[in-house]
Amino acid sequence: MEIKLVAIDLDGTLLNSDRTLSEENRIAIKKAKEQGVHIVLCTGRPLRSMQHLLQEADLLDDEDIAITYNGGLIQKTKSGEVINELTFNRAECLDIYEMAKQLNMPVNFIDLDYIYEPPYPVGVQSHYTSTNRYVPKQNALQLKEIAMDHLPDPFTINKIVISRPSEELDAIIPKIPAHYHEKYNIYKSQPFILEVLPKNVDKGFAMRILGEMLGLEKEEIMGIGDQENDLSLVENAGFGVAMENAIDRVKEAADFITQSNDHHGVAQALYKFVLNDHSPLD
Repeated sequence: MEIKLVAIDLDGTLLNSDRTLSEENRIAIKKAKEQGVHIVLCTGRPLRSMQHLLQEADLLDDEDIAITYNGGLIQKTKSGEVINELTFNRAECLDIYEMAKQLNMPVNFIDLDYIYEPPYPVGVQSHYTSTNRYVPKQNALQLKEIAMDHLPDPFTINKIVISRPSEELDAIIPKIPAHYHEKYNIYKSQPFILEVLPKNVDKGFAMRILGEMLGLEKEEIMGIGDQENDLSLVENAGFGVAMENAIDRVKEAADFITQSNDHHGVAQALYKFVLNDHSPLD
């Protein structure tokens, strides 16, 4: 069946190790879009922090859509209009803050405009704003301190993160009580970021929702990724593609393993399975 939507992860997938878009990938995306294929970038980032990339990839037309906050939001790229959204409420934020306190970890709450900073444990600072090189500083969300005992009501949040060195996160993950995993989706999206999302929210979930909205069959959707938070993207697509640099779990779930992110693997997959053009990469 013809592929009509391609959902693509950014870091480690579309972007190379310098976190830039190669000309080969840019041209392949342009050709797919001209062929009528929906190209949907999928990321944990907020929409405003990827405007430069959307512009470079020519994905800022009225019909263009992105999946942000690792599946928590589906948005139109040009206007920012929210098409689908799943959020945390005030009680859930307080619950997760208590979990972080038990683990002696800092936590940040993130919505469309702010990165909220509640009081951190003594001597334990969040690394989310200081080392998050995936969010360009010129487009970063505003920082805002917040007191947990005076939390606004209502208080709606899109994503919650715990950000510390990778070895610290690896040490605390087994200590997270099971009932938190039952209530929320908790995983590492980057070596130094542990994300908490509403239960069952992930990139694959958002991809399925978007496909249904567009009237597409599962077989008409391709998902491309490399990390744990891309596994649902690869598993739930009609045709899943893993990067050569992907983790083993993603490779095992994929229908095809393409070249690495430093060798234009997205372009290779598009030319091989989506485009009617001969690949210049052969």
